[in-house]
Amino acid sequence: MHSIHLVAINVRSALNVGSFFRTADAFGVEKVWLAGYTPTPNHASVKKTALGAEMTVKWESVPDAIACLERLRADGIKLIALECGVPRTISLRDVEIDGPCAIVVGNEVDGLSRLQMEKCDIIAEIPQVGTKESLNVSVTAGIGIWHLLGL
Repeated sequence: MHSIHLVAINVRSALNVGSFFRTADAFGVEKVWLAGYTPTPNHASVKKTALGAEMTVKWESVPDAIACLERLRADGIKLIALECGVPRTISLRDVEIDGPCAIVVGNEVDGLSRLQMEKCDIIAEIPQVGTKESLNVSVTAGIGIWHLLGL
């Protein structure tokens, strides 16, 4: 099994961030990168939702999301953006990874910027059959991590 990182860019909700930590702990994520204005575990609501997972998962707060993505790519980590409704997406079902990778998720309303997506190797979306156009960002990250682990 290869290592997986999670990059959260400009996620507003501290509750979503806490959920990222619980998911990261459950699936053995190598590191969580909190980019831009994404809250850190110092925020009470992150701690409330993480239930201690913020103590078991490595994390780093990085102000510049683009620099973070470039750093990970330079370290040989394949970047997989999870986004919906944009050109160039492929189904998450079709994503296969044979080395270290990072799931990249963005803001709950605006998603990832064009430039952030351009820095990624793959832009994937989760096929859906309902009437809503997207999933909660923490749910999206969990599904992406689970798929890439091949569970």
